[in-house]
Amino acid sequence: MRKLSRRHKENVEKTKNTIYSDLNQAIQVLQETATAKFVESVELHANLNIDPKYADQQLRTTVTLPHGVGKQVRIAVLTNDENYEEAKNAGADIVGNDELIEDITKGIINFDLLIATPNMMPKLAKLGRVLGPKGLMPSPKSGTVSSTLTATLTDFKKGKFEYKADKTGIVHVTIGKVDFTTTQLVENLQALYDSIEKNRPSGVKGKYFKTLSICSTMGPSIKVDCNTFL
Repeated sequence: MRKLSRRHKENVEKTKNTIYSDLNQAIQVLQETATAKFVESVELHANLNIDPKYADQQLRTTVTLPHGVGKQVRIAVLTNDENYEEAKNAGADIVGNDELIEDITKGIINFDLLIATPNMMPKLAKLGRVLGPKGLMPSPKSGTVSSTLTATLTDFKKGKFEYKADKTGIVHVTIGKVDFTTTQLVENLQALYDSIEKNRPSGVKGKYFKTLSICSTMGPSIKVDCNTFL
């Protein structure tokens, strides 16, 4: 069993048995307990009353947080030759066709997000086993299959990203960095909560949120009262 550091033990003591009903206070405590020697990410973990094995209880959607997540996303675009210039002008880091598919087949994946135009999807079908486990397979639902490349690339460069509930019904999402201001993190947190609420699956019965907590990469879990957002 891994031994906890004194720093981590002290941080846990500050937050255990406490459920915060003030978002500003919760974020401030998170920032105070983020004492690692690097700029930690801030994460939201929402335990939802859903069973994703049923089609009407699945959550998978996109959101653009008002202040982004503090990370530059490297985007690849799979499209026809005639769209290369548009994609590059709109900010794509990699643009390709058959040569990009060949690289992916070889396991060369130098991007964080893959956008494809609809006519390229038949070519991508054989790469589902490579891209699927990495969460990189383009899909219309996530907005990564698009014929409007300029608008789509602009949105994703601004910080739009996809999230989903895992097989146990929990959403794990990065909402920023600990060096964001408290206000920025609160606004990002509120925006993500609103997105999860707005995209409530039709099969949910009764209470939707079970528990909600935030934490930094190396910090303790900080429980937040779900009613704070209502």
